[in-house]
Formats: sequence, structure tokens, C-alpha cells
Amino acid sequence: MPEADDLLALAFLDYLADERNASPRTVENYRRALAAAAAALGPKNWREAGPDDFRGYLFALMKRDRARATIRLEFAALRSFYRFLCERKGLASNPLHAVSLPKAEKRLPVFLTASQIESLLRAPREAKPEKQAPAWMPLRDAAILELFYSSGLRLAELAALDVRDIDPHNEAVRVLGKGSKERIVPVGEPALEAIQQYRHAAKVQSGPLFISKLRKRLGGSSIWTLVKKYLRAAEIPVPASPHKLRHSFATHLLDAGADLRSVQSLLGHASLSTTQIYTHVTTERLKKAYDRAHPRA
Repeated sequence: MPEADDLLALAFLDYLADERNASPRTVENYRRALAAAAAALGPKNWREAGPDDFRGYLFALMKRDRARATIRLEFAALRSFYRFLCERKGLASNPLHAVSLPKAEKRLPVFLTASQIESLLRAPREAKPEKQAPAWMPLRDAAILELFYSSGLRLAELAALDVRDIDPHNEAVRVLGKGSKERIVPVGEPALEAIQQYRHAAKVQSGPLFISKLRKRLGGSSIWTLVKKYLRAAEIPVPASPHKLRHSFATHLLDAGADLRSVQSLLGHASLSTTQIYTHVTTERLKKAYDRAHPRA
């Protein structure tokens, strides 16, 4: 790929970070998508590449058995890049407009039952203390799990919280979500109490809310590891992921009668269609209950 094309890609990534307020993770994902596509195009540059070139790239990805969701994300990055080239760099047309992508697979979110959630939330307090670990660490882990389930935060959102973001008087947390969009999310009393117990024991007065034993901000990967550990300790047979708590949060709210718009706002979804997948979960559960219980099902 010519050096001039590298400069176009760099300009686009700067645009994402500076003007679109994209997260570092999003910028990195887009960078990787552009680099992979550039390698596939070979000697052709971005301006020379046409629909057939990208159809060939799409076919190559599908032959490698890449997940449809991954392919669609990579082409979303390319489409955004080409929109940028058309709007800012004088490109006449977007070659991606003529490329049809495979339909997205409809996968229902995996969630925990209420009893599984209770087992998970008890796990930090019931676990055997780790050697050389601060006495407050189980309280921190309990507070993390309680807040995850109580507020439905994303992993990155929870890791980025500072003490000042928690408002115990209004029972809420201030969250900086995707695209630097701020939202206020209610927090339940058990989560607030768990946070207070942890902060008191760990003497966390300001700065990062959740800290490591070295008293540095606890990173997302560390939080992922501890969630995985407690899912295993609670013997919950679902694939380990902090997102399972977010799925459970949304599903349980809808099961209890919350309206879709409210759940959309709480989750920080830009589009209602993203939230609607949870209605499929609750509908499927209703169908199963009907099949089990109705005499003429």
C-alpha cells in the first residue's frame, strides 16, 4: 500500500478520535480493519480499489470461516472510512455501496437467572481469602459484581468510574459511555451499601473507584478475570463474560415490566433496535412457559 494511502488512513483515524470522540478501543479496531484490507488489496491503493476488489476480500474472509458479525464490523469500518474519503478527500464514489454483506446472525443474549445472580453475588464473600491479598479485596469484588448487575454498565464504563461518579444521595452513578455520551443510571441500595463497605475498608476517598492491591485503577482485563473466577466458583454453567451481567440486568427489567425505552436509556444504546433483542429473549421465555403450561399448546 503506497505511503499516501497510509496518510489517508491516519487522517481518518485522527478524525475518529478528535472529531467523533471514538474510544481508543474503537480507533484500534478500525486501524486493524484498514490494515487487513490494505494487505488484501495488495498494490492497489484506496482510490483505485473498486467493488470487485472488496467482493473478493469479502469472499476470502468467508472462506476462512470468519464469523459474520466480525466480517460486518470490518466492513462497517471500511464503509465509514470511504465516507470520510468522499466527504473530506474528494473521492468521487464509495465502492462499498455496491458490496452486499452476509446477513447478521440473530443470537439471543445469554443471561443468568435470578437464583444464579444471587449465587454469583454471594461468591466473593464465600470464597477462601487469597494469600497476601488485602483484607478488603473480597469487599471490592462484591461491590463490582453488585454494581455490574444493579446498573447494567459496560465493562469499560465500570472500570473507568471514579469515586466522584457515585451519588449515594440520589442513588445513581454518572457514566461516560460510548462516544463520550454521559448518562445517569440508578443504582440499587445493595450495590451502594457494598460500595460503601469496600471504600471504608480500603480507605478509598477519591480517584479511581475500583483499585488493585497496588492501589492503581483496576483495568478491564482484571475485572473480566475476577468475574470469570466467581462465575466458576458459583458453578454457573454459562460462558464467562462480564456482559452476561449486562444481559441479565436488561432481561430481568423487561421481565418485571420495564418499558423498552427506559431500558434503552439505562443501557446507553443509541438505537432502540439494539435494545429490542432483549424482547426476543422474554418472548421466547413466554413461549416456553405457554408450551409447558397450556393444555392445548
